[in-house]
Order: sequence, then structure tokens, then C-alpha cells
Amino acid sequence: MVKYDKTTALLRMADQNARIDPSDFWRCGFHLTPPAGWLNDPNGLCRFQGYYHVFFQYAPAYPQNGQKAWGHYRSPDLINWEYLGIPLYPDTDLDKDGAYSGSALVENDRMYLFYTGNVKEPGEHDFTHSGRLSNTILVESRDGIHFSEKRCVLDSYPSDYTCHIRDPKVSGKDGRYDMVLGGRRREDKGAVLRYTSKDKENWELAEEITTEKPFGYMWECPDLIQIGERHYLAVCPQGLEAEEYRFQNNHQAGYFLLTRERTAENFVEWDMGFDFYAPQIFMDEKGRHIMIGWIGLPDEPYGNRDEKNGWTQALSLPRVLTQTAEGLLRQYPAEELEQLREKKVLQNPIRYDWIVTKEKKQTVTLRLSKELELKINEQEVLLQFTGDSGAGRTARKALHAGIEEIRVLADGSVLEIYFNHGEMVMTTRIYQETPGFEVGIEGKVSSSTLYEMKKMSWTDLR
Repeated sequence: MVKYDKTTALLRMADQNARIDPSDFWRCGFHLTPPAGWLNDPNGLCRFQGYYHVFFQYAPAYPQNGQKAWGHYRSPDLINWEYLGIPLYPDTDLDKDGAYSGSALVENDRMYLFYTGNVKEPGEHDFTHSGRLSNTILVESRDGIHFSEKRCVLDSYPSDYTCHIRDPKVSGKDGRYDMVLGGRRREDKGAVLRYTSKDKENWELAEEITTEKPFGYMWECPDLIQIGERHYLAVCPQGLEAEEYRFQNNHQAGYFLLTRERTAENFVEWDMGFDFYAPQIFMDEKGRHIMIGWIGLPDEPYGNRDEKNGWTQALSLPRVLTQTAEGLLRQYPAEELEQLREKKVLQNPIRYDWIVTKEKKQTVTLRLSKELELKINEQEVLLQFTGDSGAGRTARKALHAGIEEIRVLADGSVLEIYFNHGEMVMTTRIYQETPGFEVGIEGKVSSSTLYEMKKMSWTDLR
């Protein structure tokens, strides 16, 4: 197997030379960000040997070089984190143009990582219909830190698909395994391919999962999950036409409840804000289904100004998924995050956790920062920037059936807003000129509690 040592050396140097500037108030205090360069999809999420492991797509030499490796954080409790460096480089002929997204399977005290090795062939290609290879690669580990040699377990896919097949999510145990891969059919229709295996090495195509009518041209980051007796398909459709209250970003993330017909009307978006994509879900030893997503999409016309400080993008808080009686999914920050509440404050905290309750039909406006407002009337939520701190972000709105509770977590350049204990969520980046958030309320509320939040601990073990 050919090794690409120059690429490894370049990425390793960029990662090891990373230095976090304590005066950078856009850098988050309790959201994970990259040590340097670029971060995108969370990968390989799992609980293994007493730690939560969060791998992520990582281009430490960005913007000079955009080659993607995997970075690696771990934590015993979701609030004390250790950075372990780069475990997977694009360093072989199986993944020379990027160690792309994938997942973790934990079994018999071993961690198995499956991911997409991206390879671009020489010559004139569009890299959609020709010129790209997508190798599904497997590595394994006994300690979650050191990994075996790479081996390709799947590299041939149906002929009616383009070259865009990626993001393996693997589940199962004891000789019965499922793998779902996101795909783009040749007629530009998004779909998921489900494979089965008895040994994690040899995979057979079991079915294609899609919609009758095209719903986006590509489905990324698929996930089949079961919560209670219900089954869900999570996907990220690209290319949906924007509507007034739905599909307001360039690319979307959401799920289908599989007892319902898979149609556009039955697709539920995870997040109605500006910045949430490519989430991954895993279950911990407490039986919680935890989801983490990517915050900070490079969707024009808005941008991410943190690039000028040598890093860009962030991961969402770990969100615990629960069900409503109707089978819809709520998402709410893991309770461990409440340990970071430091004290109650009255105004202008550096980082905050703010809980507001109100009467269901009461109209209120919450000022979340100097230039960001949340307006809630009887039917509509409007998240609106009133100045330039949105870096091109302007407004996002959504319909609701009655809001009684709002929780806002503000952290450096990230805000996550939860309604009715996670029935709806809105996430955004924000780039203020000075640290601190100016908050306030217009209208009548039942209660308002504002906590200053301390930083989570972060240890560099490179």
C-alpha cells in the first residue's frame, strides 16, 4: 500500500504548531472547536473504555491546504475534554485525497472505525460522474488511540449511482451488521444504500432507501436509529428548494419516521437556524441517544470570520434525543452541561445559559446579543440579526404551535436556542466586535434565569 508521507508531515506540522490565543473571544468555551484550521463533520462518535470519543473532519493546514484528516477528542463526562491529535491521515492509495466521514462500532472491547477514503483519478473529470473513487475503509483499535492498518471492505457500488457515495454508518453485533451509505443516483436523486454483513468485512447490498419523488440530489450522513419501538432514518439532503418556513439553508439535515411515507412533507428538520449539518447519533451506556452536529456551514452569502484567527467551525453541544407521543424527536443539551453554570447574573455575561418561561400565547422579544433578536408571536418565531455580526446571516423563521419555554446557550461565536425542551432548535454563529452578550426582554414572561457559564476543561495530549 502506497504511503503519502509528505501529506502526513504537512498536516501533522500544522496540527502540532497550533496555539490557542486566550484573547480570541470568538473561540468557544464549552463547544468543541479545532486546534487549528478547519473542522466539519463529527465522526466516530461512541462511548468506549470509559470515555466519550468525538472524532471530526479536520484540515489543520486550511486555508493553505484543505486535505481532510480526522481529529480526535475524548472525555469521561462531556465537560472535561482531552485532545489526542490526528489518528487518521489521508496517507495511502485508498484515501489519498481525503479521509472522509465515517462512524464507530464498539464490540468485544474493540473500536472499529469505518470511513470513506476519497480518491481522485488523474485526467479530465467532473468528479461526480467520473474520476472519483469512494473506498469504504476499516481500521480497529484496542485502546481508542492507536489503530490498525487500513483495509478496504467495500469499493464497488450500483452502476446507476454517481461517484458520490460516502459516510458509512455501521451498527449491529454478534455477526449481524448493517451499514448505510449516502448516495447520489445518476438522475440526481438522493438515496441511501443499506448493506449487511456477518463479519464486518464482506458486505452485500440489501436495499435502497429513497423517496418516490426526488428529494434533493444527494443524501449525505445517513443514520438508521431505533428509539423505543420506533425507527428513524436521519439524512442530510442537498439541493432542496427553499420555502418560507422550511429548507432555508443551502443544505438540510433532518429525519423521517419510518412508519410514515417518506415524502417532503414528512421530513423533519433537526434545526431551523443558520448553522447545523452532518449530525451523528450514538448511544451511551446510560441508554441515551446523543447527537452532535457541525456548526458553521460555509453557505453563501454568509461566512465564518473566525478564519482570520487561524481556525474555523465548531461542533454542537451533545443533544440527547427523546420522543414525543406522536413519534417526533426532541433534542436537548446533555444534563452534564449544567455543571458549567457558575452563577446567576443580571446582564451582559461572557457566556450564558438562559432559561425563560412564558404563557403559550404571549408575544415576547428576547435580545440575545447587541445585534441579535428572537421574536416570538402566537404562530411564528423570527431569529433576526439587526447588524453585521451575522457575517451575512440575516433572518430565519419557523412556525410553532405554542411556545412556553426557551433556553439559549451563548458561547463565544455560537448560539443554540431550544424551544419547549427541544421540540424545535435554532443554531447560529455570531461575530461580535467585543466580548460579552447584551441581553434583554420586551414583553411579559413568567420567569427568567440567566447563568454565567464557565469554560469546560481542555487538555492537550498530543
